[in-house]
Amino acid sequence: MSSVGLNKWIVSGHLAADAEIKTVDLKSGEKAKVAKATIYVRKPRNREDAFTVALTIWEGSNAWRRLPYLKKGSLIICTGSLDANPYISSSDNLPKAGLAMTVLDIDLDNVRYPEEEEEEIAGDRGETTPEPKIPAPPIPSTPNSPKAGDKKSSPSGVDIKSQKQASPAAPKQESKASIKP
Repeated sequence: MSSVGLNKWIVSGHLAADAEIKTVDLKSGEKAKVAKATIYVRKPRNREDAFTVALTIWEGSNAWRRLPYLKKGSLIICTGSLDANPYISSSDNLPKAGLAMTVLDIDLDNVRYPEEEEEEIAGDRGETTPEPKIPAPPIPSTPNSPKAGDKKSSPSGVDIKSQKQASPAAPKQESKASIKP
């Protein structure tokens, strides 16, 4: 197997915002859905410094199934092909190096759920959110389970208690008959 032209990268980072889904027209005239998102990737040596990677997730890819979980702040691990995407900065009008990834698969490392965000906001105000009370599920009874006062029975339906009382003593061994030639 040849690896000529192989462009497979793995990168992890925090989502800058929830993924946005758009419908686009393809060259063939068909329509397709595509999601766009951006992750911040921290540099290994200087943890305060980070760079961004623009993500493109096409409908039908394995990564598409993870879209409901892609929320702002979630730490995700993306696998896909990487391309250079230079741009001009709007703040200082200077050219910048950018990266764009077409994502094939996403692993969820640390997902943020909306409930967690509400708890964090309430915690910042010094409030506590009440824990929801979930009743314990009832214990199902099986149709063959014995009830109080029932007699124990064998699988054949015979009453075991009366069977033990009615069982005869061990049979006597018969004397060996001598064999005559």
